[in-house]
Amino acid sequence: MGGRLREALRIADGRVDADQLVARLEAVRRFLGIVDGHLPDTPLVPARTVVERAGTRLALSRDHTVVALAGATGSGKSSLFNAMARMDLSPVGVRRPTTGVTHACVWGPLDGGTRLLDWLGVLPRHRFVRESLLDGDDESTLHGLILLDLPDFDSVQHSHRLEVDRLLGLVDLVVWVVDPQKYADRVMHRSYLREFHRHRDVTVVVLNQTDRLPPAEVPRVLADLRRLLDADGLDGVPLLATTVADPDGPERLRSALERTVAERQAALRRLSGDVDAVVDALDDMVGAPRTALAPDDPAVAALDRALCAAAGVPTVVEAVEQAYRHRAAAATGWPLMRLWRRLRADPLRRLHLPERRAGGDPEENLLAATSVPEPSAADKSALALALRTVAERAGAGLPNAWPDAMAAAARSRLGDLPDALDGALAGTDLGMDRPRTWWRLVGGVQWLVTLAAVAGLGWLVLGYGMRALGLPELRHPMVGEVPVPTLLLLGGLLAGLLVAALTRPLVRWAARRVRQRAETQLVRAVASVGEQHVLAPVRTVIAAHADARTVLEVARHR
Repeated sequence: MGGRLREALRIADGRVDADQLVARLEAVRRFLGIVDGHLPDTPLVPARTVVERAGTRLALSRDHTVVALAGATGSGKSSLFNAMARMDLSPVGVRRPTTGVTHACVWGPLDGGTRLLDWLGVLPRHRFVRESLLDGDDESTLHGLILLDLPDFDSVQHSHRLEVDRLLGLVDLVVWVVDPQKYADRVMHRSYLREFHRHRDVTVVVLNQTDRLPPAEVPRVLADLRRLLDADGLDGVPLLATTVADPDGPERLRSALERTVAERQAALRRLSGDVDAVVDALDDMVGAPRTALAPDDPAVAALDRALCAAAGVPTVVEAVEQAYRHRAAAATGWPLMRLWRRLRADPLRRLHLPERRAGGDPEENLLAATSVPEPSAADKSALALALRTVAERAGAGLPNAWPDAMAAAARSRLGDLPDALDGALAGTDLGMDRPRTWWRLVGGVQWLVTLAAVAGLGWLVLGYGMRALGLPELRHPMVGEVPVPTLLLLGGLLAGLLVAALTRPLVRWAARRVRQRAETQLVRAVASVGEQHVLAPVRTVIAAHADARTVLEVARHR
């Protein structure tokens, strides 16, 4: 509906601005450049063809108007061609096919149209010049006209039909020649006339051989033909009645061609109609506007969760918490137990995760390889689902080609994800290398109470040893009824247990805090990988879609 309305407005306006047409063609060219690599090539072939063909046609000659006589066998188009030229140029016969090759008649000097005829593919031996000193100025009104007599489109020779189809895509104006017997031919209407509904202003239909009808039947046949044309979407196209039996029969067609040649608009209108058809097809491929994925989009959050699972973030943060407890116990526990703690493997170092330290080289951390376990089959499936969800979310409501492009973009760097995620883990500051002052304080207290217990034990051993050797008994100072060595031993042991008991909840609380901070840092690093390797390519496609819509609006504007 929109395309037909635009065409009607253009016809009413009457003229096509050449500069505006060039701007529209350039917009289509830019569109093709923008969507290259995002959309499949096959649906874009017509647009590429129109851009190339239009550029060539405009560069060749704007002073010539190429008009083709097209019709079925026996329609009399070759006779009409000869009548228009007022010379016997194209062979006329009754055998099928009558016209086997394209003949051209040029009004005016041939030199200006030679390159145009070369492009059209008309052989030199089938080119004729309608220029004679005897004509005087009789033919001057048609100077610039190149009239083609095409092969029969219903020819039994397949090559003839291909030649017709090729030239119908190149000429500026088409004159469809029909006869009273086959004017309602279904093949002609369905396969040809109906396809020209976007080119109504460069289409003329001629009911030829009207001398074969009783005069009273001519209006009825014309009315029926008009009805068929309206059904084909060709309402408003000129419909003329001609016969070569009457010398004045082709005059109405001749007058119409004289007006067309004088206007020098047929080529521009034809190309503008081609652009209209291409823009309508491209508009169907582009669809409605689409906004970029927001950072808080559920699909983005699901992607981050899937990437975290695939990267092994839960394993790493669990190791961080366990490593904190392990190191805290080794620093704050009884000195005699610390050696046993240090003999046990550090949970975090088992993953070979480098820890950032002051003055360390970040590049070394980023290049380090970790020993985080490979993602499970479930994690891989969840990641594939998240990638598909992102693509579907980004391409929601768009024609099929764009969601496919989104999906391809989302997976375009899938092979780089494992190394990128591993590098993100290796390059994240887990906060485990920071000094813990309270560890040293508690460790110092543990050393003090341990030394007290050792001193008390040594004192008691010394006393028992002297007694066993018969030496004078060593008198221990007393605190109430308890000897000081015993108090030191028991007090040191009990104090160590008490400090350990009081420290344990603090260690658990601090370990959870460190875990949360590490998880926040890791999630941020993994999300950055997702942004670079998944979302950025998808957003590139979304931006291409937006740019394509913008230039398509330029191509649509007249």
